[in-house]
Amino acid sequence: MTQSRIDPKLVFAWQAAHSIARNSPPPVLDRGGFRVDTHSEKEVKRWVFPQPCDGLREIAHAITAPRHYLKLCGSDEELRSALPARWEIQPANYFMGASVASLGTASLPDGYAMELHRTGAVTRACVIAPDGDVAANGCAAETADVFIYDRIETAQPHRRKGLGAAVMSVLGASRKSLATVQLLVATEDGRNLYANLGWTVLAPLSAATIPES
Repeated sequence: MTQSRIDPKLVFAWQAAHSIARNSPPPVLDRGGFRVDTHSEKEVKRWVFPQPCDGLREIAHAITAPRHYLKLCGSDEELRSALPARWEIQPANYFMGASVASLGTASLPDGYAMELHRTGAVTRACVIAPDGDVAANGCAAETADVFIYDRIETAQPHRRKGLGAAVMSVLGASRKSLATVQLLVATEDGRNLYANLGWTVLAPLSAATIPES
């Protein structure tokens, strides 16, 4: 069965905006995928491939060290079939898009306050709980091609109060252009939350790395 594919240009645009949001180096083309030389504590390099290709298999066979990540817009099974046994599949994620011009408005419960900060192309939203703790936060990055949401998180004691939706709403309202495509990558748990906000899955995003010995 042939799996539907996401447009490679959209994948590259997402990765470019994602790098801006996380203050990482911009992506570069590499053997059919897009490589980011992150050199962070968690990750040395990351490749995102819009589809399986010889370049993916070549890189997977060449790398033997941990802290390198291979990601594929495809199923876990597709990625697994391209990898030597030393690679370990990571929890599933999903590319999602929103076609609506606005995510609407979401009010906060009594006692909660929203803070919004903008630096260049990046907007950060933070919900402060009545006790002063950070209850929820997230950020967004905007380029000429896409508007992406990243790291939308709600602290465990404050969940099921609509705080994540409020963060998404205020970030979405910060867009300069309503014509840009809205994108995010969701976890398995997050997929249902975003689906309830009008988002749809564009493609699965599988990932693998070599475990630390």
